[in-house]
Amino acid sequence: MSNQKITNEEYTTQTTLLLEVQEKPVSKRQLAPTFKPYNNHQSFFIYDLQELIPENHVARVVDEMIEDIPDELLFQHYLGGGRSSYHPKMMLKVILYAYSQKVYSCRGIEKLIRESIPAMWLAGMQNPDFRTINFFRGYRMKTLMDELFENMIHQLIEKGYITFEDYFLDGTKLEANANKYSFIWKKSTVRFEEKLKEKIKENLQHIHELAQTEEMELEEIPEEDVTSGQLTTLSHQLETQVNTLTAEIEATKEVSVRKELRSRRSALKKPIKLIQENFIPRIQKYQAYHETFGDRNSFSKTDTDATFMRMKEDHMKNGQLKPGYNVQMATENQFILYYSIHQRPTDTRCFIPHLEKLAASTLPMPKTVIADAGYGSEENYLYAIGEEKEPRFDYLIPYNTYLKENTRKYKNNIKNAKNWDYQEKDDWFICPNGRKVLFKKYQNKKNASGFQQSYKIYECEDCSDCPLKAQCTTAKGNRQVHWNTVFEEMKAKAKAALECEEKAAIYARRKIEVESVFGHIKGNRSFRRFLLRGLDKVHVEFGIVALAHNLLKVAAIRQLLSGNKRIDKKSGGEKRDVFLLQIYFKDLWDSPFFLWRVDKRAKVADRVQKGAVRATFHEQAPSNK
Repeated sequence: MSNQKITNEEYTTQTTLLLEVQEKPVSKRQLAPTFKPYNNHQSFFIYDLQELIPENHVARVVDEMIEDIPDELLFQHYLGGGRSSYHPKMMLKVILYAYSQKVYSCRGIEKLIRESIPAMWLAGMQNPDFRTINFFRGYRMKTLMDELFENMIHQLIEKGYITFEDYFLDGTKLEANANKYSFIWKKSTVRFEEKLKEKIKENLQHIHELAQTEEMELEEIPEEDVTSGQLTTLSHQLETQVNTLTAEIEATKEVSVRKELRSRRSALKKPIKLIQENFIPRIQKYQAYHETFGDRNSFSKTDTDATFMRMKEDHMKNGQLKPGYNVQMATENQFILYYSIHQRPTDTRCFIPHLEKLAASTLPMPKTVIADAGYGSEENYLYAIGEEKEPRFDYLIPYNTYLKENTRKYKNNIKNAKNWDYQEKDDWFICPNGRKVLFKKYQNKKNASGFQQSYKIYECEDCSDCPLKAQCTTAKGNRQVHWNTVFEEMKAKAKAALECEEKAAIYARRKIEVESVFGHIKGNRSFRRFLLRGLDKVHVEFGIVALAHNLLKVAAIRQLLSGNKRIDKKSGGEKRDVFLLQIYFKDLWDSPFFLWRVDKRAKVADRVQKGAVRATFHEQAPSNK
């Protein structure tokens, strides 16, 4: 017990001595904290608002490209007279800049004009309210959107950002501004319409029985195809008889006779009410539905132009049916070249309408169209080749079984007729069992889009005792082969193009071209749902998104060339910059302007990395200047 007490005293003494040694002397001077001058209530005077905006800011790019648009292109959409309107160039600048800053609502754009310095400069310190912005975007831009987009693309071509040689095409689905639960399906409408026709047929028989009792002459109505006009005429005839019975009731005082007349009148009133309140409105409703459907299978009540499509929006990537639009978009150097909005969920049937619309515009037709296997159909291949001998354009489009046919499993499967021997002279196949599969007949079929395909039907001479029949076919009779000669020829041409090293390298760029642009719009720019309703307004809204994307790309390239971007040594920033420059300016690498910008970029990088970037530029640049 005493030893423990001595130990504690020694520890306390040592601790006290250490604390006394570690104490620092306190300075006698009292130092006050210092701050930079600040007073936000004093008056400010800005000589030039433009001086506050950086040199290669996206607002300057927006201002430059909109100012290059001819005034006649914009003024022709104004009637003239009345109260003075805001200048269309100012409205375009403000809207495009707002979309580049992920501000898509009109109230948000109005707020941006009042709070953002670049927006104030673009608006010239004018303050249009959200109603004016909404009217310009939804009404004015509907008529000038196509001309505006084409003019901006022509500017990009003239400045060398794009060439329209490689046309990378793909589609994506964007959700419409519509209620996802107010859907109308074509199959359900047809089913309900058939039940209504049966009900009308039963009631017409009952009405004819009443007419015979009342000794009335009714107009003959076909029971199969009854129109609302015919039912309206029938109800008027019945109402005439009801009015006659009412007059007889008022003229008769005998109770028994009045009671009989009332029962006859009541029997006629029931079918009249059923016709006017049930049959006619439902017939008109279903007729309006069919007009809205067109060649679609569904639409939304809140946006009748939107079609229900399967979208992978949840975290498990499960398909969900939502009202939306199919956006077909083509890119080059990650610039959006052209776009079109479709109501069809599949990309296959959007290929020809998209390119037909491009051909009708003032933009040039591409030299090569690159797309995925979703566009590889016989109809699309024939459209690319054209009716004449000269093709409309080259294409790099695989068919849907291209990857599957290159697998070992497919090549070893005896069920596939492509693995059989074909005797071209005699026009027959030799099945794996050594029997002849002879030509039988020609047959024409129509696909979902109405395109007619021609098939040659081959049938095996005898499959009754074949030991390989279970592996070859599930048919009860002999094995048949449906061979589309034209499509097989197109597929062989597409396969040969994709196996070429030079063209395969171009096709490999598809994933980093159009797919990355979709990711930028939907992921980085957070544009996943339209704000406007209707096909025309949706076309305008995505056109604004596409133009804002192109303007951001131009601003990014200018910043890259000016040397304002910081280069990271660890991530290999200088190599990435050279690679991007080669992509965007592959056709202008030898131009004096480009070499001057590269030299300027290298001088800035010299100060940061001691000449590493400059050496990389000159090593990869061509020798001729």
